Amino acid sequence: MQAVDSIFYIVVLILSVIIHEISHGYAALYFGDQTAKLAGRLTLNPLKHLDPFGSVLIPLFLVILHSPFLIGWARPVPFNPHNLRNQKLGTLWVAAAGILSNFLIAIIFGLTSMIIPVASEVKTSLFQVILNRGSIMGVASNGLEAAVGIMFVIILVNIVLAIFNLVPLPPLDGSRILFTLLGNRFRQIEFFLERYAIFVLLIFIFFLWQKIAPIVFSLFKLFTGVSF
Repeated sequence: MQAVDSIFYIVVLILSVIIHEISHGYAALYFGDQTAKLAGRLTLNPLKHLDPFGSVLIPLFLVILHSPFLIGWARPVPFNPHNLRNQKLGTLWVAAAGILSNFLIAIIFGLTSMIIPVASEVKTSLFQVILNRGSIMGVASNGLEAAVGIMFVIILVNIVLAIFNLVPLPPLDGSRILFTLLGNRFRQIEFFLERYAIFVLLIFIFFLWQKIAPIVFSLFKLFTGVSF
């Protein structure tokens, strides 16, 4: 991938994880918790959200390794479940809000890409180029095709983020959803996983991305109508 494409990919990732975190904060606010608002985290300002490790280093390593997917995260938005009007339901919605925001972004851009008059074979080529870390401009012959390529990057990044965050490992949203549903009986298991979660996550990110690839590709086809 050309340097400009790599930078664009990382910028899309950073903006997507910021929206992901802000969505947690607004969901908490809706259910009565103002912790994120009072902490100044309901903003698109990257300086309020960036995590040097998850927002910069991990994506850069994945670019260097030519991974077809970029994964990262921002600093978690704080919230106090005890402030929620309905603690269990509120916690579930707060945890799910980030994932839902990523899916919503992917769906909106997917539907938009469908109505842009670009040949299906060109769309397929654009997707393959993105996966192989090539240059979008090397395939796009006009502005519409370039726009579709940009949308495909946004769609792919957000699908990957949504699926990644469904993994039931702390501190990912999937673990919050799972252990909220399971209740206090499994709290010790959650605490145990939290101690080693970063190591498990790194193993997953660098070596087990193939496990989520079929799901990502299926959703990409569903959202964009592209066949490959």
